Amino acid sequence: MTIGALAMIYIFILAIFTGVEVISRVPTVLHTPLMSGANAIHGIVLIGGVILLGSAGDSVLLCALGFVAVILGTLNVVGGFVVTDRMLEMFKSKPTNKSSADK
Repeated sequence: MTIGALAMIYIFILAIFTGVEVISRVPTVLHTPLMSGANAIHGIVLIGGVILLGSAGDSVLLCALGFVAVILGTLNVVGGFVVTDRMLEMFKSKPTNKSSADK
């Protein structure tokens, strides 16, 4: 393993710990908008996976990684929109039904 690869692994591990610390300090009220925004950002992963699949050629490893990236990116994007839709449904006013006794 080269020093550059080892440095990237250390940076990745530090990014994980930093992300956990930052997310754990977010107030509960902000979790839904933060998660829906973060999931929408996974559209970048989806585009990267499509580009990887397009340039994979005959490499089975690149095809597999691109396929997994496209599937996971799609799940995150759709999940982000579903969470956002559910959040916005909470703020819509409900129509009131008048019963026959009110007439």
